[in-house]
Amino acid sequence: MAKKTSLWALLLVMLVTMLTAACGGGSGEKKAAPANDKKLIIYTSMKESLIKGIVEGFKKQNPDIDVDYQSAGAGKLMAKIAAERQSGKILSDVIWTSEVPDFYKMKDEGILEKYQSPVLKETVNPFNDYDGSFHAARLGTLGIIINTDKIKTAPTQWSDLLKPEYKNGFGIANPALSGTSYMSVALLEKQFGWKFFEDIKANGGRIGKGSGQVIDDTASGELVSSLAVDYITNAKIAKGAHLQMCYPPELLVVPSPVAIFKGTPKLDAAKKFVDYLLSKEAQTLVAKQGTIPVREDVEIPAKFNLPAPKAALEKSIKIDYKEAVKAKEDTIKKFSGIMQVKK
Repeated sequence: MAKKTSLWALLLVMLVTMLTAACGGGSGEKKAAPANDKKLIIYTSMKESLIKGIVEGFKKQNPDIDVDYQSAGAGKLMAKIAAERQSGKILSDVIWTSEVPDFYKMKDEGILEKYQSPVLKETVNPFNDYDGSFHAARLGTLGIIINTDKIKTAPTQWSDLLKPEYKNGFGIANPALSGTSYMSVALLEKQFGWKFFEDIKANGGRIGKGSGQVIDDTASGELVSSLAVDYITNAKIAKGAHLQMCYPPELLVVPSPVAIFKGTPKLDAAKKFVDYLLSKEAQTLVAKQGTIPVREDVEIPAKFNLPAPKAALEKSIKIDYKEAVKAKEDTIKKFSGIMQVKK
């Protein structure tokens, strides 16, 4: 009997020891949460030249908030978010891209947190149906860029792209991968119809992968010209690229919305980031990159030859964003057929 009692006592001690170890030694301390559970995570299609300075500025103002970002094309980010939703949890807290239709779609799906920033009244709002689901954080522009070693006369009209000097040398990013490219295709189609792209193709127009790639290809001379995003081009020019940005009268303005995902446990931090992004300090950083801010009280350096926010919206090609959402699949399919995009 004594042996049995000893055996049971030994087993009991071992069981208690195992349970105590599993619970952290009874100290009441919990295991440290994974780093991502503590960080404010931002998904963005903004390139490093823009997002890095803004995140650093936010950290200086909010040293108690740990923040990180993942930068990729809008199409890749939306695919990532779709996969995360399928698994049960969106890992990001904030999203900032330039594909406006995606934000209307996410709004309709009910995954965006409504938040009306107190800074909003100081900004220009391009959305006439604004309800707090997302905010314009910059007014991106796209223009015609030229390699100045290849093209000596700057284009002044969109029709200039059909001239012989652009033969087999004009590029457009794939709108299935790039949010800004999709919006530019939708805007140009609205203004000039599909014949514009048919004529571009007839003159040897080519398709690149992302917005950054067509700019790189133009800088290297593989292309002589491309449809390009303002601040990405300006960053290349600042580093010595032989490029020039040209803006025809029909201005392509693509708002870059920012939004907060519903259900984020870091809601207060996410709201602070949106407030900061719309602030004069952050918008000054936007303007210094050669893209249009959403504040009239921010000066855009003269070298970029860009209009002020309100003037830009007045000059821009107008589009119904909700219609752009409905037409996205068909628009990309039609464009791909004309330009013979390989799948």
